[in-house]
Amino acid sequence: MATTTTTAVPLAEATNPTPKPEYGRRPQDSMKSSWRTASRSSWNLWHWLIHITNIYPVRLDKEIPVFKKDDPLPYFSHRYGHRWILTHAAWPMLIQFLAQQYTGKPWSAIGTFFFYTFAMQFNSIHQIWVIRRMSHQYGFLDGDKHARDQVPDIGVMKTVLSLLNTTTFRPMIAVIASYQRSTELQLNPKWLPLELALYGVVLDLFFYTYHRSCHELDGLWKYHRTHHLTKHPNVLLSSYADEEQEFLEIALIPFLTWATMKFILRLPMGFHDWWICHQYVIFVEAFGHSGLRMWSTTITFASPILSFFGMDLQLEDHDLHHRKGWRKSHNYGKQTRVWDKIFGTMGPRIEAVEGNVDFNNVIVMPWY
Repeated sequence: MATTTTTAVPLAEATNPTPKPEYGRRPQDSMKSSWRTASRSSWNLWHWLIHITNIYPVRLDKEIPVFKKDDPLPYFSHRYGHRWILTHAAWPMLIQFLAQQYTGKPWSAIGTFFFYTFAMQFNSIHQIWVIRRMSHQYGFLDGDKHARDQVPDIGVMKTVLSLLNTTTFRPMIAVIASYQRSTELQLNPKWLPLELALYGVVLDLFFYTYHRSCHELDGLWKYHRTHHLTKHPNVLLSSYADEEQEFLEIALIPFLTWATMKFILRLPMGFHDWWICHQYVIFVEAFGHSGLRMWSTTITFASPILSFFGMDLQLEDHDLHHRKGWRKSHNYGKQTRVWDKIFGTMGPRIEAVEGNVDFNNVIVMPWY
């Protein structure tokens, strides 16, 4: 039987890669994180926002289990992932539907934007809380070698703003592009399963193209290198990047995906269809940067097909993209491995390999 040990997790300082000479070492490249144990008198607004919302990726007063690489991984069932995503997508729609039916008046675009921005932020904060609980129960990938990087001292404001931008501009783009005033929800149950199956694959085509280009083209790498300063990311660092990258990932790529689905594939992609698609994407993005040690493939309606062709993305895949990659990398997809497989950029796994999973140890993602 495999042995398991536990250890308290210290605040991690990332083992940063050495940038190439043409870029140099910048002061803002530091991943040193000591602010959580420093005097709170030294904190500013951004430190307090993290503290008040309690979105710390780990607790400092609680141990995190550490496993050997060949210890079997617990199994994260898609059933519980779909349950979590769909219920969190449904409650804002239910509130809007009931309010509109009660008043007989449709919501304005501005009101809808503010409400769904709040809903996306609430759901994201709740997911961070749940991931933190799971971290202290299941541990992290590569946990026997390195603790997870924390929010760097120099990047607290950047981290908070990145999270706010992600959960503000996506609802804004969705409202501008697809919202229509109506007392009925702009939802198409007949087409929704197909939309949910295709959305991640189409989005990943745009993401893969841009992401690989960022690694291979000097003119784009200078914007992407900040995101790769973390070799063992946590959920808060999923959007930690320069502003140019944030614009592409937060706004442009989702918009291009929606436009492709609606105008090329001729799918309805109403506002609430797109809202549910966003919930799946954000769920995967957060888990992909969490480093949770579990057997988990992307939660999507396309999973059976992706699995059959060996194109489903393991949680470990993007983690290894950070850990093993700098300019030269692999695993460029973030929702699937469709395009990595087609273009030959899949990388080998270490812990999430065939046979290293305990299917009897099923992870039930808590609702609360």
